Amino acid sequence: MNVQIAQRTLEDLGYAEVLRALAHRCRTEPGRERALARPFLGTEEEVAEALALVAETRRLAQEQFSLPLGGVTDLRGALELASKNGLLEPRQLIAAAQLLFAFVRTREALEERQHVVPRLAAISRRLPLLEPLAVRIDRSFEADGEISDRASPELREARDRVRGLHRRIKGQLEEMLHDENFLPKLRENYYTIRNGRYVVPVVSNYRGEVPGIVHNASQTGQTLFVEPERLVGLGNDLAIAQSLVAEEERRILQELTNQLGREAAKALEGIEAVAELDEAEAAAVLAGDLRAYTPEFQGVEDLSLVRLRHPRLVLRDTEVVPNDVEMKGQARALVVSGPNAGGKTVTLTAVGLCALMLRAGLPIPAGEGSRMPLYHTVHSTVGDAQDLSQGLSTFSAHVARLRDITLAVAKNSLVLIDEIAADTDPREGAAIAIAVLEELLGKGAVVLVTTHLEELKALAHLDPRFLNARVGFDPKRMAPTYKLQLGAAGASSAIEVAARMGLPAHICERARDLSMNAGGALAKALTAAEEERRRLQDELERAKVAAEESERLRKELEEQKVQFERERKARLMRFNEEVAAASEQAAAEVQELLKVLRAQSNEKAASEARAQLLQRMEEANQRAKAARAELFQVEAPGPADLRVGAWARHSGLNKDVEILELHGDQALVAAGIMKMRVPVSELSGTRTGKPKESKFPERNKQAQQLQRAKAAAPEAVPSTNYRCDVRGMRAEDALGELESFLDRGMRSGEEAALIIHGHGTGALRQAIRDYLAASPYIRMFRPGENHEGGDGVTVVALRA
Repeated sequence: MNVQIAQRTLEDLGYAEVLRALAHRCRTEPGRERALARPFLGTEEEVAEALALVAETRRLAQEQFSLPLGGVTDLRGALELASKNGLLEPRQLIAAAQLLFAFVRTREALEERQHVVPRLAAISRRLPLLEPLAVRIDRSFEADGEISDRASPELREARDRVRGLHRRIKGQLEEMLHDENFLPKLRENYYTIRNGRYVVPVVSNYRGEVPGIVHNASQTGQTLFVEPERLVGLGNDLAIAQSLVAEEERRILQELTNQLGREAAKALEGIEAVAELDEAEAAAVLAGDLRAYTPEFQGVEDLSLVRLRHPRLVLRDTEVVPNDVEMKGQARALVVSGPNAGGKTVTLTAVGLCALMLRAGLPIPAGEGSRMPLYHTVHSTVGDAQDLSQGLSTFSAHVARLRDITLAVAKNSLVLIDEIAADTDPREGAAIAIAVLEELLGKGAVVLVTTHLEELKALAHLDPRFLNARVGFDPKRMAPTYKLQLGAAGASSAIEVAARMGLPAHICERARDLSMNAGGALAKALTAAEEERRRLQDELERAKVAAEESERLRKELEEQKVQFERERKARLMRFNEEVAAASEQAAAEVQELLKVLRAQSNEKAASEARAQLLQRMEEANQRAKAARAELFQVEAPGPADLRVGAWARHSGLNKDVEILELHGDQALVAAGIMKMRVPVSELSGTRTGKPKESKFPERNKQAQQLQRAKAAAPEAVPSTNYRCDVRGMRAEDALGELESFLDRGMRSGEEAALIIHGHGTGALRQAIRDYLAASPYIRMFRPGENHEGGDGVTVVALRA
């Protein structure tokens, strides 16, 4: 059984906008109708199945596969008519044939991939295989929609007779138009058709001299359109033949309609299956556009949304600050405070929309690791609740809504209350708010509430079921940060917001004076504490980043050491084998020489020669040992003896680079014509001079030829699947993410990358391209082609 959500809640949260976005991504009218009516599912199993279906379709999208739904039109009305022995027009029958062909294509495509998308394949088996009927209909029509002569032998015969009669009539007319006695009686030398009959324009004065039937006259009456008497018989024959053609065409249309009508029930079921497949594909496209994730929800009680973004803001391509929203343990109510226009309501409605999307089987715009309970239902009161039709004030209407919610709420309901009890005396409003929240929690609900009431902010210190959160405010910029900070209450910063909105400065200054007398000192202390907290938080974040970078470098160095030792041992083994082979060969040569010497009569000379040979063997062994020691006296990775002007091996580029500058843990190096700054931990094997050329000049020659060929070729940035999506991010965060992304790409040998930044106002795109223009990672870049995303993406070529 599906879950019902109050219409007021759907309107509060703007859920219809999500459904419209889903419908907009459908490719068929039945699919769009299904998307707009997408239900809220009743059980965890149903939700899991719906999400699995979306996941399958996303896998197809990753393979650049799209459902072959071309030619699918909404023929439900035509099929109903056909099933009731009606008569379909040629265009409807042609569309029906295309629909039946689409059924076959879609079913075959998904059956081929059933091991990857079993659920989609199961739906496709409801598509009827009516290809013979589709072929029969298709062969009965020409490309322009006219019934083809192939439709039946009778039609071909009837049309042949019509064509023959046309030729005979035209032949006789041509004779008449070339008759010198007949021409003066005509207004002009031509013939035409009136009321389906061939006629000539006769001057009215000659009416009696041209026997025949008058079918029409000019507006002035000076010209009569006469069917010559000699053509009347042929004209009658033509009319009869044409009626036979029309009768046969109607018979063919009726026959095809009847055949389609007998399969109408199967075709209608196929349309429903197509709508379901279309909706699933649209849900996958929507999830991709939202960069959505399927949270863990089965058996989950805690709420933990990582990098949550508001679905509607993302759909509008608005720059969004992602936030973490979390309620764990005993916490069942999140009290969000902070400045006006700071993002409190955005957070509230984002959580509510995600709860609805999850209940509808749609992934949500949150990050990996997110967890969200499957709430039984969702209640809300957001915005101005004034009801003029009922004569209620804003506060009265708000209280009426709170009453309805407290009566309807049940265990595991999600309740969203914006500015609870705000439009009345603050003291009494706070009392009402606390009483309502306690009632809701007592019934097992989970609550998110926004407020400016100090009494509600204090609840977290008195009751473990309450958790504070605030949206940040930057006093230096006098503007909200839109960043949600869990575990702390926020000041309203009303005067600062008023000043930012243009309230005259002298009024704001007077308000500050009055605020100071009414407790402003405490507010200043809180502001100072907030600035200190923010500073410490920034330092902590920087320390975390530094620690992560240090750990990454340590692991890289360990890997380099392991690789170094592995290569060293391999080279040593090869060298030993070569030395052993050379020693064995030398020993064999010595023994052969000794045999020759023994054969000589002079034993003393032979003994002396033998001693000299043994001495030479020992010298050769010593030279081999020395060469081996020299060969493998290679420095392990490490920056200990780096110096300007030296050469070292760069682990990321896997090539030798010259050290140009040293600044702490950073070095400016040159690799050919390219210069870049790199961590010194990535440099090893320091040498004073430039590395020697290869002992294989032929290889060098080939490499030089390849380099010249590359230089001669026109530069181009290829398409790529290596991509970075920074849509919705602030420019500063996006550039940080982009730098890490490009670094990983260059290290892993990627040649090109795709950066998705969207269109928006253009600020994010410009910031990214300004950065790319100065980046040492980039060889060149260009805007995306139409098939890549147009100016909403930038394609870059990475340096080798």
